[in-house]
Amino acid sequence: MLLAGCGQTVSQTFTTVGDTLTPPPSTAVASYPLTLADDANRSVTLESQPHRIVSLAPSNTEIACALDACDQLVGVTDFDDYPPQVEQIDKVVVQAVPDVEKIVAARPDLVLAAGNQQTPQPVLDRLDQLDIPYLLLYPNTLDEIYADIELVGRALDASARASTLTHDLRTRARAVTDAVAGTDRPRVFYEVSVFQGVIYGAGADSFLASMIELAGGDPVVGDATGVIQLEDLVAADPDLILLGDAAYDPSVTAASVSRRNGWRQLTAVQEHAVMPMPDDLIITRPGPRIVDGLEALARAIHPEAFA
Repeated sequence: MLLAGCGQTVSQTFTTVGDTLTPPPSTAVASYPLTLADDANRSVTLESQPHRIVSLAPSNTEIACALDACDQLVGVTDFDDYPPQVEQIDKVVVQAVPDVEKIVAARPDLVLAAGNQQTPQPVLDRLDQLDIPYLLLYPNTLDEIYADIELVGRALDASARASTLTHDLRTRARAVTDAVAGTDRPRVFYEVSVFQGVIYGAGADSFLASMIELAGGDPVVGDATGVIQLEDLVAADPDLILLGDAAYDPSVTAASVSRRNGWRQLTAVQEHAVMPMPDDLIITRPGPRIVDGLEALARAIHPEAFA
């Protein structure tokens, strides 16, 4: 691994996990000024080690805390709930809307922003105008989550902790994929929500779809936004329906799904293969608990592999 801006390399000795070679934990030390590339391929230079961090997404908050930087957070979102101590940190994002004045008032020397317009472009433009450095994080795969953890680790001079964490996550994820290897791949529809008649599931080529595949399922997907028409859902005829929204809405149950117009003809409904997913938050939040989510998905799809 090469640390941008300092020209430092780490050992090229590798250890074996299954039949895959993985690097050992890094011992690299950051040197500032430090230039990094974020998920938008932006070049970001940090003049010194950050000590005041604002996070604009719960997943980013969890990454910072997993790197022992919870006490450096000076602004988070009102949706942040893990680890519990972040609930006491000032909220700079309320009801998904970032407050630029609050962000600036927190005097951050690093902002961990969210891609795909989760952090709106006008907010990012204002940070640029004020010369407040930010990393835009938007992982689409497990490997990209690991990369983001290591990226934040480099930014915070916590590469050793980040490398140890991602090494452990990769090992656990490999155990899951090994457990479901060679099994049948049922068609799985993961319900994100049903709102005013619109059905939302995993989007085409989405992070959630990739998680279902890793967990041993064949994802039934909607369009890029996750919207799927009822006729397309019926045509796909899932073998298993997982109710992510049941984690937040107690009225969403297997029984209520069977009463929806057009749903009774689905194989999953007829065979009583409709399951609430209380672990939805960790399944859909791309942070350091993501392998917990992968394990929960795999157990739901292939319980026989974990008996």
